[in-house]
Amino acid sequence: MTIKSTLILILSLLVLACSDNGKTSSLNTKELLYNQYAYQTNTPKKALLRGSGQYFNLKDAQGNVVHKGRIWEASYWPLSGDSVSIIDFTALNTEGYYCLYVDDQIICDSIHISNNAYNEVAKASLKAFYYNRTAMPLTQQYAGKWAREAGHPDTKVYIHRSAASKEYPEGSEVSSSGGWYDAGDYNKYIVNSSITSYTLLKAYDLAPKYHSNLNVNIPESGGELPDILAETLYNLKWMQTMQDDNDGGVYHKLTSKKFEDFVMPHEATKKRYLVQKSTSAALDFAATMCAAQRVYQDFETTKLLSKTMLSQAKEAWGWAMKNPSVFYVQPSDISTGAYSDTSLVDEWFWAASELYLSTGDKMYLKYIQENEELLNTPKWDVVNTLGIISLITSEAANEFTHLSELFISYVDNLIILQEQTPYIVGLDKFEWGSNSDVANQAVLKLVAYHITKEKRYLNSANEDYNYIMGRNATSYCFVSGFGKKSPQYIHHRPSAADNIKEPIPGFLIGGPNTIVLDDCGSDVKRSHFPALSYIDMECSYSTNEIAINWNAPLVLTTSILDAYEIE
Repeated sequence: MTIKSTLILILSLLVLACSDNGKTSSLNTKELLYNQYAYQTNTPKKALLRGSGQYFNLKDAQGNVVHKGRIWEASYWPLSGDSVSIIDFTALNTEGYYCLYVDDQIICDSIHISNNAYNEVAKASLKAFYYNRTAMPLTQQYAGKWAREAGHPDTKVYIHRSAASKEYPEGSEVSSSGGWYDAGDYNKYIVNSSITSYTLLKAYDLAPKYHSNLNVNIPESGGELPDILAETLYNLKWMQTMQDDNDGGVYHKLTSKKFEDFVMPHEATKKRYLVQKSTSAALDFAATMCAAQRVYQDFETTKLLSKTMLSQAKEAWGWAMKNPSVFYVQPSDISTGAYSDTSLVDEWFWAASELYLSTGDKMYLKYIQENEELLNTPKWDVVNTLGIISLITSEAANEFTHLSELFISYVDNLIILQEQTPYIVGLDKFEWGSNSDVANQAVLKLVAYHITKEKRYLNSANEDYNYIMGRNATSYCFVSGFGKKSPQYIHHRPSAADNIKEPIPGFLIGGPNTIVLDDCGSDVKRSHFPALSYIDMECSYSTNEIAINWNAPLVLTTSILDAYEIE
């Protein structure tokens, strides 16, 4: 354990000593839970109060009361183990910083209302992908104080025995350079890269004009491609190298045999391997390449590349047709992320949907129809909804009106749950990456708004944003570098090893869950209330890790909310 980790452990134990053995949180008599960065002026604006109160008022910088109202009756939430009351100041639409008083007692002195509540978070969450690039140095011009040497060129990667073939026997050397580190570790995984890349592409697709003007200061800024497409292309080009050009199969991951220590990327020097081809990797690859092909064909510098993407997608589909049930099985000598999945109905649906939209070939309709499933909030292993999103937002949407109806019905149910929950969030369970569930729910609502132009979807997505930015049971703003209280000790190797106090900004951490409670050892107890089961410690990979597939929906949510406000 590092000195930094030891200090964090001691501090956490001191906090837990005052918190009833981690079963409940140590609460102030009155505590405000609110968006710690900024509320957008013309949106619903709500905060939550722990503790009793009858009325509230907001005062401006000169001490003038600018808004006042009654506090809602408190409601109990079993998932947080506490009761909260809603403080609604939606009617206050004047920019500024305000002090909030409850029954004439000051509770908070930094509520910010702004006409620009999303833009900086949108830029930082996209820039976070640049900070996770492999195989290139991050220079001070673009990375500031988080500049670092290049890590993992991956120009000499070895074929693992699980991936061996006649053309590439075990131990063969291949090159698979570029792409993003997947999460807090230094490995690269196709299935997770796929949903991540797709989500970023969809963010551009929903607001191309906005993203064409969004500059996040990366090396490609100012070129033909908007920054979001340039950044995504850096990863897509790596994904292309993961296909075996002999048979069209796609390797599941590029990894060291074990996770690297908490060192800087250039200091992590374990051998790297291409590990096993899988059907899930092939189908996710095919879907992503088709989605990318339709975007990049519109740019002169990527026209030819887009044709290659479509060709590779067809080859991956062909391999999957011949190998429909090759599930990833973790080899005995590999212990990094498995991303294994034995239910591929959703992958078949997604790949068929994207191939149909890219080719117009009716043969893919058969696979769309045969693999249709109930909608769900997207995750790396639940991707059928991605195919539905593509279909119902495409020029072929009229062919899939029943899917549009199912989609809107699912989103409406999310809003009902959100409105019935004291914390104004559509969660009824806290699984791994619960914050990404909130962000992906916002994505679905923004797609619903794109289709219907009904503002309730926009408002509901904004409530999800407010949850992420601090209006939640932990009272943390879950985006690094933002808010009065945000994670400082994220499970992210570059942030932990760079000797810089602040973590790299713009990362959405995983958030509360009770799937794993002992990742920091038996001496560190987390709350058994799911919504409170979070700890800001480097060792807590279950709650404080970052991941590219969690950041992508944050990019989409903040950028599309910002784009709609600009319109």
